[in-house]
Amino acid sequence: MISDKLRPHHLERKAILYVRQSSAHQVLHNREGSALQYAMRDRLTALGWSEIEVIDDDPHSAAGGVQRAGFERMVAEVCLGKVGAVCAREVSRFARNSRDWQQLIGDVPRGRTVLVDQETIYAPRHGNDRLLLGLKGSLNEYELDLLRQRSLSAR
Repeated sequence: MISDKLRPHHLERKAILYVRQSSAHQVLHNREGSALQYAMRDRLTALGWSEIEVIDDDPHSAAGGVQRAGFERMVAEVCLGKVGAVCAREVSRFARNSRDWQQLIGDVPRGRTVLVDQETIYAPRHGNDRLLLGLKGSLNEYELDLLRQRSLSAR
């Protein structure tokens, strides 16, 4: 196996690639970012998945309070045990607030699903990976809050 965190039961279930851009402007002017996100499909294939579903229903979901049907569908399928891996270029792309992050991270261990990004494979059932994911989620939320504060100050 490519990683000691991957088991046959992960590869027997589908993988979900979650693609999201932060704004309409990014979608139009940062095509490289979209291409890099979709290219993560190749990483999943190299890791051994043959069934890969791409969820890209939530392209402009950086703003708080935005309904994200794709994210909700992904979490539901994880909870039902249908998913072996959820993947994004950066794990921070999964959630933009602590509630969503904790919902995903909390449900992943139950479904024995791994999280995959461009750098590593996270198995949230392992304490060290769960700690690292928690820190990444907290830092991401702090960074977004800092960017909002800077934006308001600049106005």
